[in-house]
Amino acid sequence: MRSLKGYPLFWKGAPRITWGDNRVSLTLGGREKHVTPTQRPITIVAGLPRAGTSLMMQMLDAGGMPVLTDQIRQPDDDNPRGYYEFEAVKKVKEEPAWLERAPGHAVKMVYRLLYDLPGGYTYQVVFTRRKLEEVVASQETMLQRSGKGGSAVDEAQLVAIYRRQLEQFDAWIESLPNFSILYVDHHEVLNDTERVAHNLNQFLGGQLDVEAMTRVPDRSLHRQKR
Repeated sequence: MRSLKGYPLFWKGAPRITWGDNRVSLTLGGREKHVTPTQRPITIVAGLPRAGTSLMMQMLDAGGMPVLTDQIRQPDDDNPRGYYEFEAVKKVKEEPAWLERAPGHAVKMVYRLLYDLPGGYTYQVVFTRRKLEEVVASQETMLQRSGKGGSAVDEAQLVAIYRRQLEQFDAWIESLPNFSILYVDHHEVLNDTERVAHNLNQFLGGQLDVEAMTRVPDRSLHRQKR
């Protein structure tokens, strides 16, 4: 199921929540954890750069989920609807204090930053996957447009590196009892939006506006197709 060729949409360790007197029992990955009712999960939208994480944040925002974003990075030709970034995530290992106000919110992170997240929180991860050749081509276009030049590694090598890193990430996150994860394929977001929106809503607790999320994707912005 973790093959990077097909990018199926599914989740592992989806949370089961049981309410009791003065506490909540949260079962993740077969392990039960007791949390206080105020300790809501933090939603992490993760993936490779240019894999569709900004689009996923736009959908969650439209669906009514509060998002953490500082608007420092402004929309541009590569991302005309905005990046939905939050600068503090880049220093989460050294300065994790912002996580105290993150429960109940969605925040975007490059997936490798998830290794730096501290314990003591429950994380539900929406992981966007896109054909790796498209990711690399989109990254190359962005670098050239910004005047930074292209990658020193050719496409085939970079695809192989990403594939290996993502396989390692999958194995790592499976072992963590305070993480649940939903893998979402970028192609399906664009072409089977309603089903994706329903799966997102179910994974994230069933309180989102599915119809509003369905209206967000714009296929004309899918410019790197392989």
